[in-house]
Amino acid sequence: MPRPIKWRRVCYLPENNRFGPLDLNIDDQHHVRMTVDEYETIRLIDLEGFTQEECAKQMNVARTTVQGIYVAARKKLAESLVNGKVLLIEGGEYRLCEGLGNGCGRGCHRHRRGRRYLDNENQVD
Repeated sequence: MPRPIKWRRVCYLPENNRFGPLDLNIDDQHHVRMTVDEYETIRLIDLEGFTQEECAKQMNVARTTVQGIYVAARKKLAESLVNGKVLLIEGGEYRLCEGLGNGCGRGCHRHRRGRRYLDNENQVD
């Protein structure tokens, strides 16, 4: 029997999920796919200044899991930048948090985004 999925807690979905040379047709040779949980590790570690341990606690996973997600995410960012590929952010094994005070800490942006964000979210089940 396969191991059950441990959902990664994500507090912030990107406002834009497509970056790069937007005049290119998106095909298998000209794009890189980053998952939402990979995006969240980049946001928490590189933008918010979390350590990998703090990021792991925020996302409700092990530090070694965060380390693997982070390495994969940075490789995808580099591939997009260096090779001029479109970066698409979509999918992954995540659930959106329920906001500050429900297990989320200082990196949670749910309380900043307002009702519009809460009504338009897409959650993977």
